[in-house]
Amino acid sequence: MAYKNILITKPSSLGDIALALPALTALHKNFPEAKISWLVRPEFAPLLENHPHLTEIIPFDRKFLGKAWYHPGAFGALVSLIGQLRGKRFDAVFDFQGLFRTASLGWLSGGRKRFGPANARELATVFYTDKVLQDAESIHLVDFYLKMIQTAGAADVSVEFIIPEDTNAADSISKLLAGQGIDGNDYVVFIPGSAQRDKCWPTERFAILAEKIAAEYGLPIIASGTAAESDIVESLREKAKVPITSLAGQTSLKELVALLRPARLVVSNDTGPGHIASALGTPLVMMYSWSNPARIAPYGRTECMVANDPYSRGTQIKSSDPRHSIEAITFEQVWQKTCEQLDNSNPKS
Repeated sequence: MAYKNILITKPSSLGDIALALPALTALHKNFPEAKISWLVRPEFAPLLENHPHLTEIIPFDRKFLGKAWYHPGAFGALVSLIGQLRGKRFDAVFDFQGLFRTASLGWLSGGRKRFGPANARELATVFYTDKVLQDAESIHLVDFYLKMIQTAGAADVSVEFIIPEDTNAADSISKLLAGQGIDGNDYVVFIPGSAQRDKCWPTERFAILAEKIAAEYGLPIIASGTAAESDIVESLREKAKVPITSLAGQTSLKELVALLRPARLVVSNDTGPGHIASALGTPLVMMYSWSNPARIAPYGRTECMVANDPYSRGTQIKSSDPRHSIEAITFEQVWQKTCEQLDNSNPKS
């Protein structure tokens, strides 16, 4: 079946949006004449801007629209959004979020075919015309999103991650690094924070890792994160016996992409920037704790993953087993992966 107008509803989170990128490209490959729109939260939209396979970004301000039941302005904005969606006349909607709000918006859009997870939460499944089961062959989110579009008739589901380059952001990062005396092609980026603090590897171990990298490889360390994660970055700088450049809260999303793209190595907790680094193909060491690595590990890049029992958790999203806590990941595990990645990478020209 040929679709003319396709809607993807995946407002958040940043890492999950990165994992949905292959589905976007596969939709374009299989339905090249279709216009593809993506409903996304404004703060994550820059990751999708100028994507060659995306026709339109539709902003979804969840926090503001969530006030619609008591705030007249928010109610008006929600009505306007629904009108905008209906005006697009979508013939296929793919709800990669799997929640009531996104599934109901897909229904309110008037989309004729609405694809969503069979195990969606919050009774979201009542809004789908096609419910897709996540099975042993599609535990990873990349595979599951591709299975959803296969259900819609897609045949070519090869995996390709595309994140557009932004020359202005790249120039900004080059100047920022030059001001710190850092070679723009030869540095390591740490992502020591996360919105979920129980995903954060102890800063003491990040500090020791920084010291070992500096001693063994002579590479400068940059710590990145949001403004809300500045305390973690500052704690890391205080504990490390080598200089660490802090960029916490100092980069836009596009600048973050420009920082991660040419890095010699990124060492990250399971958080959005780590998933971006994975999508970019940057050498990476990414640590997984209670979130199931089989679902969200760097796709096709098992050499980048540090996790305990990564493939014995079935399809569960979250583990409460102490063996899967972030503290259970040892320094030795991370150092081994770090050496493997750095020994196999070269300074980029």
